[in-house]
Amino acid sequence: MTKNIFVTIAGRANAGKSSLLNALVGEKIAAVSDKPQTTRTKITGVLTKGETQFVFMDTPGMHKAKNKLSEHMVNTVNETITGVDMIILMCDCTKKISDNEKSLIASFKGGKSKVILALNKIDLLDNKEDVIAKLAEYSALYDFAEVVPISVVQNDGLDIIMDILEKNAAEGPHFFPDDKFTDQPEKVIMAEIIREKALRNLNDEVPHGVAVTIEQLGEREDRSGEAILDITATIFCERESHKGIIIGKGGSMLRKIGQDARADLEDFFQIKVNLQCWVKVKEGWRNREGMIKNFGLS
Repeated sequence: MTKNIFVTIAGRANAGKSSLLNALVGEKIAAVSDKPQTTRTKITGVLTKGETQFVFMDTPGMHKAKNKLSEHMVNTVNETITGVDMIILMCDCTKKISDNEKSLIASFKGGKSKVILALNKIDLLDNKEDVIAKLAEYSALYDFAEVVPISVVQNDGLDIIMDILEKNAAEGPHFFPDDKFTDQPEKVIMAEIIREKALRNLNDEVPHGVAVTIEQLGEREDRSGEAILDITATIFCERESHKGIIIGKGGSMLRKIGQDARADLEDFFQIKVNLQCWVKVKEGWRNREGMIKNFGLS
């Protein structure tokens, strides 16, 4: 008997949602950085264990919209928490409960989805009493089906989450091939890997206005017969001054982004990669519906 369960991972920015998705699926399919709003759209991860298929949907961090792109991000969160079997609310135990979190929790009320509270980063708290106090704060806001203290970086508590999901899976078909772990096209995965490396290497001012597209993609053999994947990517930014920062002195920053991305691309696709990155300016693209759509963010 085959079973399935659809699960949305939601919460504030930098709570560890994408890290949880990657950990549960066992593949790095979502970009991870310490910059807010790293995740811009819904990312689906799939894990098939025996007869049960788990479908996870990572969402952008809940925030107050400031431009058309962030409006799309907030809408994505609201749409993705509707009609799923379970919601994992990812919370950062080192932070105070925010107004955005309270608004998100309020949106659960009246819905049919069961909600798991996953209190992340417990490894950063000094004692169990602090964890218990934080769990009590959140539990006062909503009647969660389960509350689970976890640490994604230490792989602590993730087995408990999987056990809960397994128990709540319902009889039904597998909607994805059993060996598939995401619905993201290869070009989207490539672009996200490159954007992640830009986020990790650039200062706080630049990353929010960065988008990446894959312009050319092809496979060939070198003289020794080894397969090589040729990738040409464009990194878009909103200002000429940002373009200079991304390129860096003598091209140093762009090389560093490219080197870091190439290593992850080769690890993910298990093939030697030749990556060429270019930088272009598209002023104010986060407020331009056409550009947001072109970047696959709406």
